[in-house]
Amino acid sequence: MSPAPAALRRTRGHLLRLLGLLALSLLALQVVFALRIALMAVVDPQSTAFQRSEAWRLAVDKHRIAWAEQWAPMEKISERLQRAVIASEDAGFVDHHGVEWAAIEKAWGRNQRAGQQAERQRPGAKVSAASRAPKLVGGSTISQQLAKNLLLSGERTVVRKAQELLLTIFLETALSKQRILEIYLNNVEWGEGLFGAQAAARHYFRVDAARLSSEQAARLAVMLPAPKHHEKQPASAYVLGRAATIQARMDAVELP
Repeated sequence: MSPAPAALRRTRGHLLRLLGLLALSLLALQVVFALRIALMAVVDPQSTAFQRSEAWRLAVDKHRIAWAEQWAPMEKISERLQRAVIASEDAGFVDHHGVEWAAIEKAWGRNQRAGQQAERQRPGAKVSAASRAPKLVGGSTISQQLAKNLLLSGERTVVRKAQELLLTIFLETALSKQRILEIYLNNVEWGEGLFGAQAAARHYFRVDAARLSSEQAARLAVMLPAPKHHEKQPASAYVLGRAATIQARMDAVELP
């Protein structure tokens, strides 16, 4: 027997073992994620991956952690805010199973076109491997946003999006729609170091989340896609105009 085939078999065996260990590691990670989500049916999550990354960023970049967060059970969050957030972020929340594939397809096409346009505008420019990696932005439901914020990093790659979709399925399987919305409203960002409906209501309007008016609820909902931007001008013409549109839709929203 020549040495070459034997060495090739050993290399192939090492590679198969490595792939097996990788597959087992990925499976173990999914089991951990699934168990953590199942626990959320009865235990309120104390923090999210996004919150922890924000705390680290504030500590490193600004040498301080200005933080406001307070859990409020669903009965202490105004139905007006619940309706406003659904109207603004995910009108089909009660009907879909966590993912709206048509929206993802549109987001994919939009991002592909944006990438192609950027390349045409910079002919001959060197493009890094990271910038060439496929990205997927937009098309997220409330359940997907919660999956991302709870357990994942802020990357916008196809691989991370695939993990987000799997976690969304876990969330929709293990938790009720009302519980998903409750956890979302208590952990979503409403400004730098500002998380959850109660903290946001106190910060912007000096009222508890249970006492928000329709206008106040709509204004908070409008801020969600870009809270760090809108917190600088929470009563800007855009926020007020968009809030009026959201307010007009709120009565038609179905709550879980």
